[in-house]
Amino acid sequence: MLNHYRERMPHVSTELEFGSVFQLLVATVLSAQCTDKRINQVTPELFRRFPDAQAMAKADVEEVLEYVKSVSYPNTKSQHLVDMARMMVEQFGGKVPQDMKDLMKLPGVGRKTANVIQAVGFGRSAIAVDTHVYRVSHRLGLVSPKANTPVKVEEELKKYIPEEDRADAHHWLLLHGRYICQSRMPRCGECPFDGFCPKLLKGSKVNKE
Repeated sequence: MLNHYRERMPHVSTELEFGSVFQLLVATVLSAQCTDKRINQVTPELFRRFPDAQAMAKADVEEVLEYVKSVSYPNTKSQHLVDMARMMVEQFGGKVPQDMKDLMKLPGVGRKTANVIQAVGFGRSAIAVDTHVYRVSHRLGLVSPKANTPVKVEEELKKYIPEEDRADAHHWLLLHGRYICQSRMPRCGECPFDGFCPKLLKGSKVNKE
């Protein structure tokens, strides 16, 4: 699988649109349980009004809400964005912290989001496990059945994916899940890995999730 993607998709990144690490962080927080397409429709105006942490830290939650009201959970996310920007200004000089623990202190930032920032924002060896990566990892037998949490999936993937491939591997698995190995109707006829998919094994429940 790694060889397949190294050849066909050697350089890949998030489909979210951004102009700085701060904007990537904002877009990633907004993208939770929402499509990248929707986020990319919302963020241009949001970033024009609040291009950095300093600007967003001065905002009222209600003002941010006006820009993001079409995304999922807009009230909670608006509050997170403002609180996050204020913490960055107060504790990190208005910059996105590079340390994983510091990133996860920010409101609205969990492990998956922090790993996205590590990989995409700072070019580090990290694998963010979202719903697509989790599903594909299990369906294709890349992790064991006992890897029943995102953190366990991340740990098992790291055992087999070389450091230099990890940031790309997140996107390879994510895009495979988004466009081919979809949740309800996997497009097996388009899958380059269909010949060795675990669904071929006797008693497989891969399509009965």
